[in-house]
Amino acid sequence: MVDGPEDVVAAITGWVRQEAGWQGGLPWSLLDMGPAREVPPLDLAEDEHKELEKRVREVLVGGYASRAELADLAEEYLVTKDRRPVSREQAEALADRLWLERVAEQAAWQGETDAERLTRAFTALQEAGITSRENFTCCRSCGQSEIGDEGEPDARGFVYFHTQCTDSAAAGHGLMLLYGGFDDSSETTAAIGHEVVVALTAVGLHAEWDGDPARAITVTPLDWRRRLVG
Repeated sequence: MVDGPEDVVAAITGWVRQEAGWQGGLPWSLLDMGPAREVPPLDLAEDEHKELEKRVREVLVGGYASRAELADLAEEYLVTKDRRPVSREQAEALADRLWLERVAEQAAWQGETDAERLTRAFTALQEAGITSRENFTCCRSCGQSEIGDEGEPDARGFVYFHTQCTDSAAAGHGLMLLYGGFDDSSETTAAIGHEVVVALTAVGLHAEWDGDPARAITVTPLDWRRRLVG
C-alpha cells in the first residue's frame, strides 16, 4: 500500500525497463491467490500436437496477435464438425507457455529490429498522406477492397501487407508490400511506390522493386523480430 500514484508509476516503469533496484524502497508481501489452476494435458496425437504448436508459433512470431487471440487460434485450429479436441483452458495454457518463451527470447534482442524499422517507415508514410497498415486483413482481395475505408479523406494512396505476408516475413522469406493510388492511375501508383521505397531506405531497410506499378515491393533481406506487447 502506498500513499500516491508516483511510487506505483516508478515501480512499474522500473520493472518494465528492468532497472537495477526497481523494487527497492517499497514493502512487498505475497498475495494468496489460492491454489494454481490445474489444466489437463492435451489429448492429441503427436502429429496433431506438433501441427497445433507450429501454427500458434507462426502467428506468435508474426508479433501482432494478443495472448487472447493466440488462445482463440489454439482452441479452434483443430476443430471439426464432430470434434473439439482443445478446451479453452488448454488453449490459454498453450498460448501463455509459448508467449512466455518468446518473451524470454526477445529479452536478448538489442537495439531496433527490422520490424520496428518497418513500423517507423509506415508511420512516416502515414504522416505524408499515404494510408499505411501493417498486418491488414487476411489476403490481397480483402485488403484491396477495404483499404479505401481506412485512410483520411485527403489520402493520396496506400501501402499495406496482409497476414499471409506477415507469415512469410516471420518464416524468413521477406515481406511483400502492396500499394497504390486512390485515383486508380498507374502514374499515381508508381509515385506511391517510389515514396514507399524512399521511406524504407531511410530507415535502413532494403526494398526490391523495378518501378513497375503492377509489381509488389519486396523488403528483403529481413530479420523479422517484432517485440510482443501485453
